[in-house]
Amino acid sequence: MKVEILKDPDVKSLTEILERTIKRRTILISGNCWISYWGRASSKLKPGERIVIIKKDGALLVHRPIGYEPVNWMPGDEIIYHVESEPQQSVDEQSTGGHINFEEPVLSIRAVRLKPRETIKIFFDKVYLFAALNLVDKGEFSLYASEEDMQEAILANPSLIEPGFQPITYEKRVEPGFVDVFGIDRDGRLVVIEIKRRTAGREAVLQLSRYVSSLKGKVNRDVRGILAAPRIARGVQKLLVSLGLEFKSLDPKRCAEILNKKRARSLEEFY
Repeated sequence: MKVEILKDPDVKSLTEILERTIKRRTILISGNCWISYWGRASSKLKPGERIVIIKKDGALLVHRPIGYEPVNWMPGDEIIYHVESEPQQSVDEQSTGGHINFEEPVLSIRAVRLKPRETIKIFFDKVYLFAALNLVDKGEFSLYASEEDMQEAILANPSLIEPGFQPITYEKRVEPGFVDVFGIDRDGRLVVIEIKRRTAGREAVLQLSRYVSSLKGKVNRDVRGILAAPRIARGVQKLLVSLGLEFKSLDPKRCAEILNKKRARSLEEFY
């Protein structure tokens, strides 16, 4: 079956379905649940109505009704799942705040990650909707980044510009406007970077030149100007050379990959 959907299922039947579909299909469960986590830290999430997603590789995401980030999650690396129906009396009342119905059993989903060792245990006392989806996705994914994302990627990984480059600040105020990234190179020269998301043309070069000229009039040291963009328009290279400026090819896709890894690490470190 491509899609298997249950509305207001009982815990016993849902336990049986999960045992045969978990890590074989994409699972979506919506209902009232509470969660305990043990690992590099420990946490408890009191009862609330949430959406739990379990993917075929084992990745687990718990979402509140609002917000885009999961409140609990686990990556799909060496995840072992155990599903069972438990009597309410065996459930830790402290984790639920005492708001449980002792007349009905609860659905218990335990996910254990081996390296690093961590465990998430999810209890449902009410499930409104269950879906087991046999999804196939072979589409190629292209990452895109805004100029702000490209700026953030340079600050996170300055070697995108060149080895030894050290950012000092960003959105630095100069007389003609704001410098995207301002820093210093390995030889101690000041560096002004103008970022463009798409093909950079003549106006981008002139804008960079104004920034460099403004700074040269205020500091007694060399100032370099670098135009960072995926590519430059025809004829722009000659203008860059004539003004003593440089071009650095900066791929938005590469910037997006760097930010994606950085944000994933930050979220993992948080949990």
